[in-house]
Amino acid sequence: MILTVDIGTSAFKSAVWDLDGTRLSFASVPLKSEIAEGGKHEAAPSQWLEAFDTCCANLGNIASVQAIVISGNGPSLVPVLGELADDNSLNVPAEKARLWLDRRGVKYSEEVSALMNDYVDSSFFLPKILHIKREENNLYQITKKFLGCPEFLAYTLTGQARTVFPCEGFDRWFWNDAILEKLNLDAHKFPPFIRPGDSFGSISQKAAERFGFKKDIQIISGGPDFFTAILGSGVMEPGQACNRTGSSDGINLCTVKRINHKSLMSYAFPIEPYWNLSGMINTTGRAIEWGKELLGLESIGDFMALAEKSGYGSGGLVFLPYLSGERSPIWNPNVRALWNGINIDTGRSEFANSILEGIGFAINDVISVMEQTGEKVEQIYVTGGLAGFERLNQIKADITGKEIITCACKEAELLGLAVIGSCFLGKYSSFTQAVNALRCIKNKYKPNSINKDLYNHLFYEYKKLRDNML
Repeated sequence: MILTVDIGTSAFKSAVWDLDGTRLSFASVPLKSEIAEGGKHEAAPSQWLEAFDTCCANLGNIASVQAIVISGNGPSLVPVLGELADDNSLNVPAEKARLWLDRRGVKYSEEVSALMNDYVDSSFFLPKILHIKREENNLYQITKKFLGCPEFLAYTLTGQARTVFPCEGFDRWFWNDAILEKLNLDAHKFPPFIRPGDSFGSISQKAAERFGFKKDIQIISGGPDFFTAILGSGVMEPGQACNRTGSSDGINLCTVKRINHKSLMSYAFPIEPYWNLSGMINTTGRAIEWGKELLGLESIGDFMALAEKSGYGSGGLVFLPYLSGERSPIWNPNVRALWNGINIDTGRSEFANSILEGIGFAINDVISVMEQTGEKVEQIYVTGGLAGFERLNQIKADITGKEIITCACKEAELLGLAVIGSCFLGKYSSFTQAVNALRCIKNKYKPNSINKDLYNHLFYEYKKLRDNML
């Protein structure tokens, strides 16, 4: 059996699988993060271990687990202040994690970008670390090592500090000895690299005893959440794209060759020999959560029900979902969200529906740039927390003009981790073989041709508004 763990922004999800890909149990624990002035977006790393403890208690089958595979949100940075505790607490002294949306390193992204000879957004590790060194030097001095989100949990379970380097093509978002020297950063604070599918090490005896695992089982790197979501979505061929939904959205298109474009990212695809053309959108699920609270609704389900009362097009209301700047395709931390087209007939349902359509326009903005490179997006496989909402899936299909496919397991990250774990344990010889065996499609959404002209016009308005902000 395999235990899979994905540390999201708002939820810690876990599942136990057999080697044939059957999910035997599932547990999820809500997580808290803090957003404050000055670009702060933080979370207490201790809650990840507490959530792991809760999930292990609720999952069952723990004593039969043969490996634990871990992924998580990112790029999130944990300044670790000391070694793993000697007692049975598994406590690791650490400062609050700076999550992927933390913007305090904005002014340092220019310095890092110049060194890398390519744009590096402030959400990545080096701009965050430079901010700590230059503006919180006391914290920098007492930091023993810098870890990512899943790496921190793996450290508490093994005592081994490692950094997961996802795949070929990620060089500009990480570091090497020469870059660390030029930035005057201490190399000993940066743990050695491993890849997805590699082992962090064996579980420590005290961790095994505390949670009830067999001794010496391996803790496996699943990599970042986008990597595991691609595997779990079943995307395997050029022209297919994975849309990972959550607090933010990622669009990952499978391509035959590497595509270089300043507005997108390109790196190796989990399935060889392909490449991944990628765009990230900052606030999608976060925008829906914001809209829910703004409109005084109790749940996301209530929000979707309200949106369904609006006609498609939201009466001409257009929403740009830039609630915390934007990454792809404009890479501008200073742009802000707006509504355009409010009139006397605009009601609560139009406001709700326009947020969903704004997400669709943001996705289409990324896809349009992808297709300008000569690539073609044929199908979009949607995974994650928002994959189960039919209204949003149909809006995405209508705006993009692409077939939307949802998977039977919407927690694609966990299924992708099961793919990695089953390969590590020798059940399958390759990710390709494992994905073929484990993937399962649930629903398909075809574009509604009636809405084509409407959405083409509104997308034109969206882009015009976006361009006027830059």
